[in-house]
Amino acid sequence: MRRELRRVTGSEPIGPYTLLRLAQGGLDAGIPGQFFMLEAPGRVLPRPMSVCLAEAGELSFLIDPIGPGTRALCALGSGDEIHVLGPLGNGFDLDVERPLLVGGGIGIAPLPYLSQQLGGPPAILGFRSELHAEAVALLPGAEVCIEPVYVTALLPEEHRAVLACGPEPMLAALRTLVPDAQLAWEAPMACGYGACYGCAVEIEGELKRLCVEGPVLCAA
Repeated sequence: MRRELRRVTGSEPIGPYTLLRLAQGGLDAGIPGQFFMLEAPGRVLPRPMSVCLAEAGELSFLIDPIGPGTRALCALGSGDEIHVLGPLGNGFDLDVERPLLVGGGIGIAPLPYLSQQLGGPPAILGFRSELHAEAVALLPGAEVCIEPVYVTALLPEEHRAVLACGPEPMLAALRTLVPDAQLAWEAPMACGYGACYGCAVEIEGELKRLCVEGPVLCAA
């Protein structure tokens, strides 16, 4: 884990999202599913973001501009600088056979990097609209559905090692359908290393701090 001032090398819109690219410098990209705390300009608290792509000396983050902090990050341009802390948390276990990547909405964010590390396994993705589905460009070859069809309808009959990230209802459904799935949960985070308990969520009656015990947890 390191905190560094990193330079923005570029940003580009992908559907409603923004792909923010930073010079990697001395930062370790970490394990897919881990995250970095990005300090948004003019905001007190940083924002947790998983690595979307790691290549050519850059770390890229897919950001959904839903609030002041994420909008400030999306407004950054080439040459701007921000502080970045990470990698943090627990990522996906990559020692799996017959992996299947499952993503919902902005939950696609860690999957391109995960796909790189696993050699390009099959993937299924669900989005709320055609505009949001433009993000499939980050994961070529993925099977896609648009609401009202949900991504769980695309699960194959044969068992696969599911590695997933997406909204809580999707993850809850996968916990039932694929008990051994690895699920990357989402929650607001203030510190990123377990001190504030701001990201604690109740799973199976037990509180989990997603920044240190997750974000990736086994469904079972």
